[in-house]
Parts: sequence; C-alpha cells; structure tokens
Amino acid sequence: MDPALRTPANRVSPRARLGWALIAIAQALVPVVVLVLLVTVWNVFSMPLWGWVAIGVAALAYVVVMPGIRYQVHRWETTEQAVFTQSGWITRERRVAPLARVQTVDFEQGIVSRLLGLTTVTVTTASAAGPVRIEGLDRIVAGRLVADLSASAAAETGDAT
Repeated sequence: MDPALRTPANRVSPRARLGWALIAIAQALVPVVVLVLLVTVWNVFSMPLWGWVAIGVAALAYVVVMPGIRYQVHRWETTEQAVFTQSGWITRERRVAPLARVQTVDFEQGIVSRLLGLTTVTVTTASAAGPVRIEGLDRIVAGRLVADLSASAAAETGDAT
C-alpha cells in the first residue's frame, strides 16, 4: 500500500463523540420542529402515526450512530514531511498535506467545542482541494500541533505554492 494512503495513527479526542452527538441533536431537531409546525399549527398536511415513528427512529439513529462511526473513522498524523487526515462517516476522505506547501495553520473552537475542551485545526495549503481539517482534538494536543506545524512550515525554504 502506498504510504501516503495509509490510515493515520492518531484518533481524535473521545469527547468528540459527545460534541458530534450534541450537534446531531440540533441538526435533527430543526426538521422535526418544522414538521410539527407544518402538521399541527399550520395544517399544511396530515401525517399518520407511523410517519412520526419513522421520523423519530431516523433522528434517534442519526444522533446515536453517527458520532460513533465518525470517532472510528476520524484520524490524523503528522510526520516531518506531511499532515495526514482521514475523515467522514458515510463517505471517507484521506488527505495528505505536504509541510512544504503549508501556508497557514488555524486553531478554531465553536461553542460546543469550547465547552468540551475541543478544537479544530485547519491546515491551509496551496492545494485546489482546500484546507485539511482535523476536528475534535483535545485543546492541549491542538495547541502543540499548531505550534509544531507552524514551526515546521516556517522552517521550509519554499514559498508554499
């Protein structure tokens, strides 16, 4: 197997599962609330009991299943040459960002991430595929990663293009 396509060694923080579950609850609630309003308040259409059960089961399955699958899939690794990531839950993506092409390294925390002590590190390169994102990192691990990647990128003599 091509070493560039191997599975990265490091998992994200186990707390990422809770963060993804909380976000999934919010994502599942929006269409459910809209349906409730359409059916009960505005009487746009009616829905049989089995329809409500199906929607509830689908929303619950999404909230329960998706975070665990994402946790099993999401991985990352850095070497002296590159940053490797693997992400997804329905489709899977593996990315390799050579350190010689790194332009910026960003540290980002949303509200849920901040409450759970998690961070997303985004590595922007000169690639047309866009930045490489590592979601669900422990804040301390992310801080070290940002410092290491920034130092490695600064040590590169090229222009990252």
